[in-house]
Parts: sequence; structure tokens; C-alpha cells
Amino acid sequence: MSKPPSLTPKKIIAVLKRNGFCLDHTTGSHFVFYHPVTKRRTVVAYHTKALPKGTLIAILKQAGLSLDDL
Repeated sequence: MSKPPSLTPKKIIAVLKRNGFCLDHTTGSHFVFYHPVTKRRTVVAYHTKALPKGTLIAILKQAGLSLDDL
């Protein structure tokens, strides 16, 4: 497994939308995305700094995506 890139929440949201996810709702600074076909749900904490590597990997795992999908 290769090292994950440093991504901001804005960029990971663009990746999710490109892969068919749509914004379901927001709760404070957390954006909840939903995929209508796979029924998967993932949460992205929205702020300006890059996401920690573990958080990025967890978001990708929830979404059913791999590092290659970035």
C-alpha cells in the first residue's frame, strides 16, 4: 500500500462527488455524504488544514474507495 497524499477536506469532497457521492446533510462542521447506488455513507470534517493520514484512510474505507481512486 502506497503512502496516502496530503489532502484538504475540499479536495476529498471533490473526489467523493466525482465517484457518485452526494451531500446528505451537515452536522456542525461535519459533512455527511451518501452514495445512492452502493448505499454507503461517509463523514468528512470540514476545515482548512490537510486531513490526518488516518482520517483520510478511514474516509476512503467508509466510501469503499482506494488510494488509486484519488
